[in-house]
Amino acid sequence: MSKRVAIIASQGGLETALKAMNIALAGTATDAEVQVFFTFDGLRIIQRGAAAELTVASDKQHYIEGLQRANVPPIGEMLELAQESGVKFIACQMTMDVLGLTQEDLIDGVVVAGAMTYLDFAYDADVTLTF
Repeated sequence: MSKRVAIIASQGGLETALKAMNIALAGTATDAEVQVFFTFDGLRIIQRGAAAELTVASDKQHYIEGLQRANVPPIGEMLELAQESGVKFIACQMTMDVLGLTQEDLIDGVVVAGAMTYLDFAYDADVTLTF
């Protein structure tokens, strides 16, 4: 049985997106099965066109220059790479209902499902993280 990495992204800033995608991509690089459950403000990360608008707090702007120096790809590219690498993105159905979002508001390839879908995976996860 392969390793499993279960991630919850509940905040919507660039920092959260980078952390979640960094771990997700590292997981797939080690042949782990990875799922990211986007809920509450974390849904912002996977909304169409939002990746280019994600920001960091004003006191952490130095991260942007560091990311560029380190050749870290833009978050939009990281999201695409994660999906291409087999990371499953799940959007929280309850939060989508609360926010009035639909499947069409999300980037391609995202599964809309309830918390039980995430839990079914997370119950057998070797690693669980929340950002």
